[in-house]
Amino acid sequence: MAWNQPNNGQPPNNGGQRPSDIDEALQKINQGFSRWFGQQGGDPDLQTLKIVGVVIVALVFMMGFYRVEQAEEAVVLRFGKFSSTQTAGLHWAPPLIDEVKKINIQRIEQVPVNARMITEDTNIVEISLTVQYRIIQPVDYLLKVANPEASLLHATESALRHVVGGAKMSQILNEGRATLARDIQPRLQAYLDRYQTGIQVAGVNILEALPPKEVKAAFDDVIRAKEDKERLKNQAETYANGIVPEARGKAARIVAEAEGYKQEVVDRAKGDAARFDQLVVEYKKSPQVTRQRLYLETMESVLAKTNKVLIENNGNNMIYVPLDKIVNGNSAVLPPTIVNEAADSSPSVRMPSQRPSRAEGN
Repeated sequence: MAWNQPNNGQPPNNGGQRPSDIDEALQKINQGFSRWFGQQGGDPDLQTLKIVGVVIVALVFMMGFYRVEQAEEAVVLRFGKFSSTQTAGLHWAPPLIDEVKKINIQRIEQVPVNARMITEDTNIVEISLTVQYRIIQPVDYLLKVANPEASLLHATESALRHVVGGAKMSQILNEGRATLARDIQPRLQAYLDRYQTGIQVAGVNILEALPPKEVKAAFDDVIRAKEDKERLKNQAETYANGIVPEARGKAARIVAEAEGYKQEVVDRAKGDAARFDQLVVEYKKSPQVTRQRLYLETMESVLAKTNKVLIENNGNNMIYVPLDKIVNGNSAVLPPTIVNEAADSSPSVRMPSQRPSRAEGN
């Protein structure tokens, strides 16, 4: 009974008929195996070799399938020479003929760099940084450069040496770190493009920039001195910001007062000059009257600012009356004092409880 004829060659007893196309396909497969392995009674060793060969061919064929992930790109090498590139998906390559190398083109890699460099002012600094990169050209990365990571490291040191050599140590240790990283990245990318490494620099991060350990204590003292300098400078600027506006305000006020006084003096002088001109005209018209008027005005001006007394000479007695205090309503004024000239050969006028004074206003 053949393997494809169940129930001893009889049709199935489930009441149905097997489709003819399936039966024909099974017969063709049976005939193929029969031709390949031979009929019964053939050489068993030859049949075993044929089975082993079929299994090996099937295994080799299955080994040729490979899958490329979404973030990867595959480079196919045929006998060691570039053949093609494959993107995401399921692909097949003949084993032992094609070699497939997968490269992740989206993952960001990072490489640390520690170097000791000389600055523009011939000082030594120790710099620690990290370079972030990704592979954008898998063919160049695999075939154009023997060791892309080593090339990246050497290019980073070269770019760092060029940038640090053009800056002073104070800039690198203090405020120049961000500028240092910004200057290194484009120069590093230019080197990598020239080497055809297929690498794109994503960023450069400066971790530390320190002086050598042997002189670190001295540099710390310098940094503290600079900090003290900045602190004192800020305090001085704060004091100046408070005192300078005040001084400027006082100066402006003094200048304004001086300008006002100047204008007042000039106006008064102009008024006096104009009044004198008018007085000259009047004096020419009537000299006697003008002199008398000027005398009276002068006396009025002078006597208005002095103490006034009234003295009456009555024989040997002189009567002293303080008119200014009487006019001001001073009730504490004593009655007039009578001085006897016979008692003293030199007449004198005295105020009660006051020092002797000269009589004015004859």
